[in-house]
Amino acid sequence: MTAPKPPIFVAITTEGAALAKRLAAHIPGSQVHGLDSRISDSDLPFQSVGDHLRQLYTDGETIVGVFSTGIMIRMLADCLTDKQEAPAVLCIAEDGSTIVPLLGGHHGANDLARSLASHLNIAPAITTGGDAHYGIALDNPPKGWKCSNPAIAKSVMAALLADTLVQLNNDLDPSIDIRWLTDSGATFSKAGNPTIHLTETSPDTDSEFTLHPATLVMGIGCERGATSDEIFELATKTLAQANLSANAIAGIATIDLKEDENGILDLATAFDAPLRLFTAEQLELETPRLANPSDIVFNAVGCHGVAEGAALAGVGQNGTLIATKQKSARATCAIAKAPSVLDVDAIGRAVGSLSIVGIGPGDASWRAPEATNVIAASSDLVGYRLYLDLLGDLTRSSTLHPYDLGQERDRCAEALALASQGKQVALISSGDAGIYAMASLVYELIDRGKRSEWRRLNIRVIPGISALQAAAARSGAPLGHDFCAISLSDLLTPWETIEQRLQAAAQGDFVVALYNPVSRKRTEQLMIARKILMEARAPDTPVIIARNLGRDDEAVTFTTLTDLHSDQIDMLTLVMIGSSQTRLIGDKTQRRWVYTPRGYEKKEQTT
Repeated sequence: MTAPKPPIFVAITTEGAALAKRLAAHIPGSQVHGLDSRISDSDLPFQSVGDHLRQLYTDGETIVGVFSTGIMIRMLADCLTDKQEAPAVLCIAEDGSTIVPLLGGHHGANDLARSLASHLNIAPAITTGGDAHYGIALDNPPKGWKCSNPAIAKSVMAALLADTLVQLNNDLDPSIDIRWLTDSGATFSKAGNPTIHLTETSPDTDSEFTLHPATLVMGIGCERGATSDEIFELATKTLAQANLSANAIAGIATIDLKEDENGILDLATAFDAPLRLFTAEQLELETPRLANPSDIVFNAVGCHGVAEGAALAGVGQNGTLIATKQKSARATCAIAKAPSVLDVDAIGRAVGSLSIVGIGPGDASWRAPEATNVIAASSDLVGYRLYLDLLGDLTRSSTLHPYDLGQERDRCAEALALASQGKQVALISSGDAGIYAMASLVYELIDRGKRSEWRRLNIRVIPGISALQAAAARSGAPLGHDFCAISLSDLLTPWETIEQRLQAAAQGDFVVALYNPVSRKRTEQLMIARKILMEARAPDTPVIIARNLGRDDEAVTFTTLTDLHSDQIDMLTLVMIGSSQTRLIGDKTQRRWVYTPRGYEKKEQTT
């Protein structure tokens, strides 16, 4: 069963937000969402309580409402359908006196309630029968266990609560700890009906309730590009021949060269088992224990066996190979067994990822929800110190790697290196990460470098609101027709090239967004740009000066091209110069907007 997502605390008052932040600090990946009319510093502001809660529920998020149960029930009433699919939903009183798991008790809500209650020094109000009486939920066993046929769990739990004889059929090695079940207070017998079967094998029938410990590691090797179907078919065939259940698999293991192999990644997803990686040197240490060592494999990747070696490395020195290497046309599979439940986080290393995240201008209300979720779930955050500071409490669960201004290459290189170590890394940019920001430099380092492990990384770019979008939104609709962006910084681009682009923009009659317009050492370029653009458009062309967008000291002012001067601008400012069609509505005594017409009036006149 997939682990529940980290909780999202939803607060609607400042008192509730304070409690939410205190509790969220104990849970990695958690977030605090706040009603924006009352709470100014949440990870993600929202406007409508009902709409926000229903969206979180539909998305399958774990919800902790820091308000009354009545509010939660009224808001989610229309969403409640299939109990089996319900995510965990809890409510906490704003004074921290009560915590109630409302939905998804067997899907993580009860466990989360106990954890949060321990921080509040209170008893959780758990009402589900098995949890209340015995502290167990058969369809949501503890970490390291999975169940087959969870739909049967309810009837088995009902039998235990009714003191009906329930048979405990244990096929496991004595070294496997089952005290979470036997010490619960529930009474089991050597005979009776129904039966709880503890085993690493597949259930005998579809009606048998079975609990499986995570003691198996499946090793996979394959040729580059082997299909997902072939690998999945080989894996399921190997399990069937050994009479083993996929629910007993703690993890899928392979050589690190296969970190980006889609077929193996898909197999891990299909079996709901994490993929763990080993170096060739680590796998070569397992050679004395291999059943089928191969010189051909050694010549190809530097170890004498991938499938068997990875399976054995995963279970450790006390584990044994119980399914030797099986082959298909382009893949190999083997299974090893550990003498106890495995901690999958201690097996090899994880698959690393790098998310290049644009956080917008800095205000949480302008940050995309996807960006917020990715940041909260990241183990490591890399970025310019100011950008990390802007994230506030959202960084509470991550290791921070702050850098000073101007260390862009170092930031990107560290983010790539951390991801190559199996970390879940977010590289933070303001605005949009793909616009004058870190995304292009990351790909440049990969392209120009010789680090093959960087090319295997899962890298994605999370979009954000760019400065030009923010400036346009604050001033009206200046980007209503064709536009371009030009950076006036000649630190990385020759000034001659920048001048050519300015001249082209002037001739093309584009609205022009000027990034990096001035700095302490560079003040003349803006006035040169003004001169070039004035050759192609009127002196009264509207100009927008937008400074510190989305931050406390935000300022958006309007001027004209002829009145634009460098002493009005700094490096925190974006300058947007209209085209010949851009219009200013209003004057200094009225509300003012700038817009660029698209041409709808002409279209209407011709139709």
